[in-house]
Amino acid sequence: MDIHIRLGRRGDLSVQIYRQLLEAVLDGRLRPGERLPPTRELASRLEVSRNTVGLAYELLAADGVLAGQVGSGSFVSSGPVGESRPRRAPSGAVDPRDVWQSLSPPITRSPTAPAYDFGVGVPDQYLFPRTQWRRLLANEFRSAPSGSYGHPGGHAAVRAAIARHIGLSRAVRAEADDVIVTQGAQQAFDVIGRVLISQGACVAVEEPGYPLVQRLLRSLGARVVGVPVDDEGLVVEAIPSQARLVYVTPSHQFPLGTVMSFQRRTALLAWAERRGGVVIEDDYDSEFRYSGRPLASLQGLDHDGRVIYVGTFSKTVFPSIRIGCVVVPREYIGVFTAARAVIDVHSSLVDQVILSRFISEGHYQRHIRRMRKLYAERQHLLVRECEKQLSGLLDVRELSAGMHVVGWLPEGVDDKAVAERAAVEGVKATPVSNYSSLGLPRGGLILGHAAFDAKAMRAGVKRLKAVLGTTS
Repeated sequence: MDIHIRLGRRGDLSVQIYRQLLEAVLDGRLRPGERLPPTRELASRLEVSRNTVGLAYELLAADGVLAGQVGSGSFVSSGPVGESRPRRAPSGAVDPRDVWQSLSPPITRSPTAPAYDFGVGVPDQYLFPRTQWRRLLANEFRSAPSGSYGHPGGHAAVRAAIARHIGLSRAVRAEADDVIVTQGAQQAFDVIGRVLISQGACVAVEEPGYPLVQRLLRSLGARVVGVPVDDEGLVVEAIPSQARLVYVTPSHQFPLGTVMSFQRRTALLAWAERRGGVVIEDDYDSEFRYSGRPLASLQGLDHDGRVIYVGTFSKTVFPSIRIGCVVVPREYIGVFTAARAVIDVHSSLVDQVILSRFISEGHYQRHIRRMRKLYAERQHLLVRECEKQLSGLLDVRELSAGMHVVGWLPEGVDDKAVAERAAVEGVKATPVSNYSSLGLPRGGLILGHAAFDAKAMRAGVKRLKAVLGTTS
């Protein structure tokens, strides 16, 4: 184990080594049972005599910090060596920008998984075709990929595969060069904001809406204004006159689950043309549409270059892959690619190549078709079980798309209090009010259904019934 020890020019060198090793034990950097470097090795590294290091070890052994084993070396004692103390980070010499003090804490996940996780946006990872993915991964490493850096816009093969996929499935107007690969959708929004948002610019977002995008926009200096959502989607007439940038989730509004009507889509595009505005289209789980006529993406309806399209593979492949994409008008490719390069140069080339082959060999589309059918069945089962077990306690309706439904609570019931009580009982259900800054007329729970099998679904709803039955 490499241990950094800083030696001063003055003072007993053995004592300096002793004190720094003792400090490492007390603050937990060196843990019980860990082996220290041999005295000869550490002496050579520090350019001191072996006797100097040996004396430091003897002092530690006398304090009960080290235990020597003949022929094996010196180890940190497993017994008590005094009161341990946490490491203290240095105080900040530079104050963070005020905006970071005002932003609410990011969404965090509990270290212990709940027994029944109705979490939002969680796919069933157990049904992902891992065999095909592992084969592609093995083939990639056997081909000895180049160790050089890649293009900031993404690997050519994956850009072409994504352009073809979203062109066919979502009617997005894009060629390979129009696609920029990002680390998930969140980085795509970051790139867009860096290019388009100036300090104090007014940006309109859905209310209620996706909080991570709103926090990101505020961190970039935007003045974020919520625009109400009804059964047809964003209310275009309510967009503030100062706004030139609008963020929407038209295919499956987050979190309410409504689909933006064709009339509202054309109205939003007309607004963008009339006001010289730009629409950010977050198409986060449009692959999972179960009923009704398929609706083209906003970008596919746009003929004036007013829509920037953002997609992600976190909901369809697995969340940890962190691959998304942004499609921008052709004349802006240069500046958007430059912004992408500034952030982290490019996404993992290995993951990009594997994803491109996964798509081009047909595995991705087969997986989508399979999961679309399964998620539709699971949504239907969840709604049916809620109607059977939670009648009068939670009003849940089927939605035409997505990986979650919304259950509305009776008037006057606090959804955050319900969610907290449910968490104690091992049930994760997200309160709708978490996604609203203006307040809602009724509280509700967002229930993800993608990661449940039938048995767990029924048991989870039963546990939720026990919670709701005792909530006043």
